[in-house]
Amino acid sequence: MADREMHARCKKKRTVYLVSCVKRKRSECALARDLYDESDWFCKTRCLVEATGCPWFILSAKYGLVAPDQKICPYDQTLVTMSVAERRCWANMVMHQMDEHLPPADCIVVLAGQCYREFLMDYLKRKAPCVRVPMKGLRQGEQLRWLDRNRGHEPRC
Repeated sequence: MADREMHARCKKKRTVYLVSCVKRKRSECALARDLYDESDWFCKTRCLVEATGCPWFILSAKYGLVAPDQKICPYDQTLVTMSVAERRCWANMVMHQMDEHLPPADCIVVLAGQCYREFLMDYLKRKAPCVRVPMKGLRQGEQLRWLDRNRGHEPRC
C-alpha cells in the first residue's frame, strides 16, 4: 500500500502513533519527547507524528509505554539484546499500560522495529481495526528517507 493511501485511510479515524525509543539519549532526565533528540531518526519521527496532532506514545525498553510529556531519565537498555522471555514480559507490561492509558483508536500506526512489535501486534489488532506498520522491512537509511518523503503528508487528527 502506498504511503499516502495509508495516511488517507487513517485520516478520518481516531489515530494513535507508537514510536520506539532509540539508543542515543540525552545524558540528563528530560521529557520523553526530548530525551531521545540526539537521534536523527527519533527527531524525524517525532516531527512526523506531532504534525498530525494525534496522540502518540513512546515504546521504551526500560519504562514501557511512555507519554511524550512524561519525565524520564536516560538508561542503557534495548529489546534487541533481551531474550525472547524478557521481550514477552516487556510486552505484557506494555499491554497493561496500554489498557490504562491508550485512548480509543480506529487506527494505530506503529513506528518501531520488529523486537518492539513482535508480541504486541495481536493485542493491537484487538484494540483497533486498523493497525499499520508503514516502515516494516525498511533498513535504517530507508526509514530516514521514508520519514523525509512523508513529512507534510500526515493526516490531521
